[in-house]
Order: sequence, then C-alpha cells, then structure tokens
Amino acid sequence: MDLDITQEEREFRLEVRAFAQEHLPETVRRKVLYGEKLEKQEYVDWQKHLYRRGWIAPAWPKEYGGTGWSLTKQRLFLHELALQCAPETIPFGISMVGPVIYTFGSEQQKKEYLPSILNSDTWWCQGFSEPNAGSDLASLRTRAVDCGDHYLLNGQKAWTTHGRFADMMFCLARTSDTGKPQQGISFLLLDMKSPGIEVRPVSTIDEGASICEVFFNDVRVPKSNLVGEEGKGWNYAKFLLGHERAMIARVGRSRMQLARAQRLASHPHKDGSRPIDNPLYRQRLAEVGARLRALELTELRALSAYRPGAGFDIADSSMLKIEGSEICQTLTELLVDLAGRYGVVYTGRHSQSPIGDTTAHGLLGDHLFNRVATIYGGSSEIQKNVIAKSRFQK
Repeated sequence: MDLDITQEEREFRLEVRAFAQEHLPETVRRKVLYGEKLEKQEYVDWQKHLYRRGWIAPAWPKEYGGTGWSLTKQRLFLHELALQCAPETIPFGISMVGPVIYTFGSEQQKKEYLPSILNSDTWWCQGFSEPNAGSDLASLRTRAVDCGDHYLLNGQKAWTTHGRFADMMFCLARTSDTGKPQQGISFLLLDMKSPGIEVRPVSTIDEGASICEVFFNDVRVPKSNLVGEEGKGWNYAKFLLGHERAMIARVGRSRMQLARAQRLASHPHKDGSRPIDNPLYRQRLAEVGARLRALELTELRALSAYRPGAGFDIADSSMLKIEGSEICQTLTELLVDLAGRYGVVYTGRHSQSPIGDTTAHGLLGDHLFNRVATIYGGSSEIQKNVIAKSRFQK
C-alpha cells in the first residue's frame, strides 16, 4: 500500500485548507476546537458553503451530486477539514440515509429527497434504537400495520440525535412476525411533522439537549415512503450501519486532538515545569499516537476494499468503530489530565467564557460526552461479536 500522496493531492489539500480558512467563522472554529455544542444554523451555514463549492457529498456517485474523487482524495478532504476545526457534516442525511436512497430507493424518492439532503434544506434523524432494542436491534417492537395505501405506525424510538430539529426520520419498523426477527423489518421515511409524533428531549451528562426519545401514536406513513422491498429493511440497515461505523472512526478529529494534546503537554505551568518533561506523559502521547497511526492504516485498507452498492466490509467497519471511539476517549482523558486542575472545571454548555487556563476550555464537557462514543453506532461488545462472526464463523 503506497502511503505517499502526489503533488496534485498536496495542492488539493492546500485548496481545502484555504477554503476552510475563508469560509469558516472563527466563532465556529473555536467551538469545534473546544468541543462545544454548535447551533443547528451554524451547521447548516457551513454545509451550504460546502454544497455551493460542490464538496458536500464527496463519497456520493457523481450522477447524484457527488464529487467523483478517488478514495484518497476523499480521505485527504475529511482529514484536512478536521485539522482546520471545521464541523463534521451531520451524518444522518449525507452519510446514512442518502446512500440508502440512491442505492435502494425508487426514482421518485431520489428526486424528492436527494436534492434537499445535499443543500441541507432537510434535516434528518435516525429511528433505530428502542428501549430494550439497542444493540439487539432485531428485537425492535415499533410496528407498521399495512392499511392499504399507507402504514399505521405505533411504538417508540430512543437516543434519537437531533430529533427535535429534524424534518424527516428514517425508521426501522416491524411489518411482519413471520420467520426470523430480521426478516419482518422494513425501512420507512417519516415526515416528523406528521400527526401522532411526539418528541421529548433527554438531558445528557454534559447538559446537552441533542438526544431525544420519539413516540409514535397511529402515525400514517404513505406506502410511497417504503424504501426498497417490504421486509428487507434489515439488509438496508446493515448497509447504512457500515457507512455509519466507518465514519465514527473520526481519524481527522483525533489527529487534531492529538496535536492539541502535544501543545498542551508543552505548555508550562506557573512553576515552569511542563507535562512533556514527565516520562509517563511522553509514554501516553507516544502510545495514542501509534494507535492512531494504526487506525489510519486500517481506514485506508477499509476504503480500498469499498465497493459501490455493497458498502464497507462489515468487520472492517466494526474494527474502525471500536478503535476509533476508544481512541477518542483516550485522547479526551489525556487532555483533561494534561490540563491539571483546570481540566476538571465544567461550567456547562451555556457558558461563553472559560474559567482559569483558556487552553483547557471545553475539555471536560467534550470528555463527558465522549463516554457514549463506545455505545452509539453499536456498542464495542456487539462490534466484537460482529467481527468474530464475520471472520471466524463457518
């Protein structure tokens, strides 16, 4: 595997850097650097800049609004944006339901939904997990009853990120009890303004309000909003989760966090001492740096094996998800430790001014939220089972 980049790719990286420096507001850049929560409009404004430049969906096929870039170019693009502290593109439209629609959806669904996903006019959320059906998703109980030209949907979804802002939801619902549990699940697209939908925010440990639970009470879903075939939703969900888990690796974000940890380790305390002079901190920095480099190589291998229409190899996606999320947690823990007493200060998500050392601003909030990284998108324990079944089960 050739790890070098060409001169053309170096020039492209500089072009991406210049674009971010021109269009990314300093207030947004600092929020991303410090792990603070962005408002919906801040995401939308940034994504519209990417859309106007033609860069909003680098992995999509060109005929649907993608870039036609090589996998290497896509990777360079995402990594450079992360290093410039640009917000990650909200994944539910671009990285999750968009590929499902252009791969399995009807022509009418492609015409109706893909343009508004690209230009960020439609905000999507994911309706998969339920109480008692998170990692064991096949046991979901939300039910869609066939009523002729529509389904009648009843049930509940949990841990719905950005649910209170969403215009649409892609949802798994049971349409049959025949056969294996996975065989009776269908993939539906829901208008979140439909009568019978109730959204309740859930407060998280970092005082965030982006997570919701969603209740369905006799919600009418037109049959035209069924993606693909009835009962095949599990297959489409596995395709989608391969994209989600590969993206959760967050290599670019971790590279930026590692650079921040290296700067913080070199920052002198009042007595003139520096954490980098402590061999234990040097060891921790070296260890997480080596793990991150190995993750980058694994990401390259997964990207090289990607096939349009088939998605990512499920075991590769799970490996990226496990190690990527654990590295994220390792880095935020290291950052909090490096900051010393200032690292444990948390003034809440509404605070606009840091307390104490500004280099430590936002660390604890980011660290607290990252406790969930090894759970969302499929817990680490479940991902290890996926790898074992894929690689070793005959």
